[in-house]
Amino acid sequence: MSIAHLRREYLGRPLLEEEAGLDPLALFERWFAEAREAEPDPVAMTLATATRDGRPAARVVLMKEFNSRGFVFYTNYDSRKAQELAENNRASLLFFWRAHERQVRIDGRVEKVTAAESDAYFAQRPLESRISVYASRQSRPVENRKVLDDLFDAAAERFKGGEVPRPDWWGGYRVVPETIEFWQGRLMRLHDRLQYTKRVDGTWDRVRLAP
Repeated sequence: MSIAHLRREYLGRPLLEEEAGLDPLALFERWFAEAREAEPDPVAMTLATATRDGRPAARVVLMKEFNSRGFVFYTNYDSRKAQELAENNRASLLFFWRAHERQVRIDGRVEKVTAAESDAYFAQRPLESRISVYASRQSRPVENRKVLDDLFDAAAERFKGGEVPRPDWWGGYRVVPETIEFWQGRLMRLHDRLQYTKRVDGTWDRVRLAP
């Protein structure tokens, strides 16, 4: 079956420099507020990493915080993504918000958040989510689903009636942005693209890119 004919027109409103401003984080905050009203999962973002020799991998993770310091997600420190970040601490994030026909791409270096930050986030997770961290050694082979369910049941019994502490193999990462690109779908494939690049002094250069 040919899929070459599958297409639709993008009808998004213009993304103009005078409205976008010179602060990409302020623009991201405005776009995110609109996405929260229209998207079923606005915090979902594709995280792309690469090994030391450049072999790429991508997966969807959930943004748990963003501010002037960067964009935070949490994971198992023994996972594939964590191993790749240990080899190569640069990554790319991509948000796709279909309702408004928008994308945001963020490139930068990655650092671990502090243990205190990881502890605070872990403590407010639902109980089942905290237990599942002990049941799942992320990215490692599991014989079948029953084994995974049994591991969860064993962890639930272990912590029954007590606190579930954050294990040292689990915590957060922060992507510290160096470039942020905003993409707005427009008619005739003449999309709007504004790219912000961070200067040494912390301010941003802005340039329009051809679609």
